[in-house]
Amino acid sequence: MKKPFLSIALASILAFGATGTQAALAKPIEVMQNQPVKVFDHKVIKKINAENIFNNIDYLSKTPRVAGTEAENLAVKYIKDQFESYGYEVDIQPFTFYGYTPPHTIDLDVAGYNGELNPTSFTYSVSGNVSGELVYAGLGKKEELANQNLTGKIALIKRGDISFGEKVLNAAEKGAVGVIIFNNTSGAVNGTLGEANDKYVPAVALTKSEGDALLAQLNGGKTLQASLKIEGARAGESTSHNVIATKKPTNKKKDTNKIIVVGSHHDSVAGAPGANDDASGTATTLELARVFKDVPTDTEIRFITFGAEELGLLGSNYYVKNLSEDEKERTIANFNLDMVGSKDAGDLVLLTLDGKPNLVTELSQASSTRLNGSPTPYDQGGRSDHVPFAEAGIPAALFIHSPTEPWYHTPEDSIDKISKEKLQDVAEIVGAAVYDLARFDNMGPKPKKAPKVKADIDQYHEKDVR
Repeated sequence: MKKPFLSIALASILAFGATGTQAALAKPIEVMQNQPVKVFDHKVIKKINAENIFNNIDYLSKTPRVAGTEAENLAVKYIKDQFESYGYEVDIQPFTFYGYTPPHTIDLDVAGYNGELNPTSFTYSVSGNVSGELVYAGLGKKEELANQNLTGKIALIKRGDISFGEKVLNAAEKGAVGVIIFNNTSGAVNGTLGEANDKYVPAVALTKSEGDALLAQLNGGKTLQASLKIEGARAGESTSHNVIATKKPTNKKKDTNKIIVVGSHHDSVAGAPGANDDASGTATTLELARVFKDVPTDTEIRFITFGAEELGLLGSNYYVKNLSEDEKERTIANFNLDMVGSKDAGDLVLLTLDGKPNLVTELSQASSTRLNGSPTPYDQGGRSDHVPFAEAGIPAALFIHSPTEPWYHTPEDSIDKISKEKLQDVAEIVGAAVYDLARFDNMGPKPKKAPKVKADIDQYHEKDVR
């Protein structure tokens, strides 16, 4: 649906209610533009190439990029090299955190059992190479183990009643050298032992069907010998990095003295290649940086990929915390791209921390209306890198497809699930919105009411502790 003319007026951006919004945007300013729709958009969108985005996703998603690991370091180097190939000077912002590095190797072998076993680790599982007789230890509660000698054995324990961490500690106290906890419901266990503890022994999780099969053999009188090996797990201080490429205003005399941040996170969870989460956002950020490098703008644009998002938004929190007060005041928008390419996810939505519209949603709804004929709906949602910006009073929004794909945070989050059409769509909407704000002599769209959508934002699953 095309419209021949676009009329845009800017009212007070402070009406959005985001604290700390810059005083320069407080005055109502009216700007009338009588020009065909998409004329200025084409300076950006015609340069966007979804093939470039796809290829960068393909490279980044060869292996999981867990924060603090060598794989993440390699991803940081790749992103830096890409930014530099476009002509940017790049800043690497390191930060340390106390966290858990998951294992790179988990092997479980049960002699005498012919079925397939696919063990997974818990957060804070410890490394080790142990073997011993497999014995059933119920729910692993202290009263169940009171008269049981687990010395030198591997305990098979069912999920339920007490935390995973308690089960491991109780078994270890009775002499167990390893623990296998199997689920009490369908599906895999996505669990944590809660915190690091020197008293833990190597522990893994199995599905209900796998655990039931082992238990059936033990109940049938069969003696089973198990060998469990976990390598690479570590709890302690690690280093992650933010990667920052900055585009300065083209003409210093027309510099608005404002900053726009386009960002994503480059880390992934253990065991997941993270093609959609969030190589898709990282690759889209890279492509927008490439496109904007030689486009005249009057506003500083920072293209940033954040580390350790999956561990609690650590990279974006560090970045915002270390902004000077002047930089915070000058930062007027954060476009956060997280999971923007899965062909099996739903439609694009914009999520703000408070569920209210702001400069980012208005710019993006205006651009999506120009490009697609209707505004992208918005709703409330956190748990991604727009949160620290919003908490600092900076207008920010998350771009994500909702509901998420079935293989969110799984090994199936791979390149074959990526849609080039969705990548192109998101890149165009964000690119046009950013350019609408950063092009010369433009003050942004007039705030207006927009449709809300009931987004499936319960997609970020916490680790289970029991």
